[in-house]
Amino acid sequence: MTMSVTLRQLDHTQVRAELTDFAHLLTACVEAGASIGFMAPFSKDEAQAFWTGIANKVEAGDRLIWVAQEEETGQLLGTVQLIIGLPDNQPHRGDVAKLMVSPSARRRGVARQLMLALEEAARARGLRTLVLDTVTGSPADSLYRQLGWIEVGPVPDYALFPDGTPCSTTFFYRALV
Repeated sequence: MTMSVTLRQLDHTQVRAELTDFAHLLTACVEAGASIGFMAPFSKDEAQAFWTGIANKVEAGDRLIWVAQEEETGQLLGTVQLIIGLPDNQPHRGDVAKLMVSPSARRRGVARQLMLALEEAARARGLRTLVLDTVTGSPADSLYRQLGWIEVGPVPDYALFPDGTPCSTTFFYRALV
């Protein structure tokens, strides 16, 4: 079942204004076991520091960020980032990072909507190639395949889940031509 969702691209001041909501989302995702770069235990202070750094990257023009909010309440349901601050020989490419959906909003189309908005904006910017990685066999892995992303391949024991258990990571790309 899909949710009534509003998608917005945020600037750095909007990210800073919503630090508490972003910290809550990140903490909930880590506590639910998402392998998104953080280990348990994970504090709200660590989460706020992470999002402050992201706001700085958005301000510098190195990153774009979208949020999905519940239409009626404005509750933050998810987010995704597009890294565009890449080396000079890669102006045609972007890296997708930190797709997160609140555990309470998963399996309702939020991640799909975020990814479609990101891809549309990437095309509008003239990007031709996107890349990302995700836990092999995860729901996100399945989503990317459904959206037409092409598997490059898995790397065993590439990362850890928040509890320290190793996980394989699969790399994907998407041509936007």
